[in-house]
Amino acid sequence: MVLFCWKKLFQFRRSDWLPGIFVGIFLFGGYSFQTIGLQFTTVSNAGFITGLSVVMVPLFYSILKRSFPSPLVLVGAALAGCGIGLLCLNEGYTYNFGDILVLACAVSFALHIIAIGRYASQVDATVLASIQIGTVAILSVAAAFVFEPNTPIQFTKEVWIGLLTTAIPATSLAFFIQSYMQKFTTPMHTAIILSMEPVFAGLFGYLLLNEVLGARGLWGAALVLAGMILSEIREIYSEKTAFSEVPCDSSKSS
Repeated sequence: MVLFCWKKLFQFRRSDWLPGIFVGIFLFGGYSFQTIGLQFTTVSNAGFITGLSVVMVPLFYSILKRSFPSPLVLVGAALAGCGIGLLCLNEGYTYNFGDILVLACAVSFALHIIAIGRYASQVDATVLASIQIGTVAILSVAAAFVFEPNTPIQFTKEVWIGLLTTAIPATSLAFFIQSYMQKFTTPMHTAIILSMEPVFAGLFGYLLLNEVLGARGLWGAALVLAGMILSEIREIYSEKTAFSEVPCDSSKSS
């Protein structure tokens, strides 16, 4: 991210730091819970559970606005909950530990979307993305020293490939685009677009890792996806009119 903002590096306003750090804390939570959770669950399960953040966004948004969620949001949340049950419950009707961690990841990502929606129009997109990713880096290094003090300094080729893949396209580029584009849309639109994440997770889990959901898993995935989309329908239309009435100030674009 420094490559994008090195000219602005010494021009960060004091008012830019707190929003960036605040958003970065939620992003750190999402990454941490997801990365640790993936050690104990499948990519497909993690993708669909992470996708629950789409259902959580309108629920949390309603709480922040102090308004009761619409019936569609409640029905969508119920469908998603049933889908998660089909995806994650073992034969003994117990949740996998990794699934619970990824559920905490979904909460973190939902709060991250709402936080970016709050500050995207106030802070330069490159600056916001850089500060939040820098916050994640600092917190991750601190956590590594606390929880994994014996981490090797020299990484294998596979680790470097994983680091570069997740650091550049999946993090820096992705969150720069999100931080920039969310000033032109609402958290609701962002959430419905991100509902495609679990679909791609399931697809690549099958193509690259030979993960098969099975009949029950496919029904669960379908219910989760249906709940995610259903929970956003009314929210998108209710926000559309209000958002379209607010003119975008192109002079503030990076």
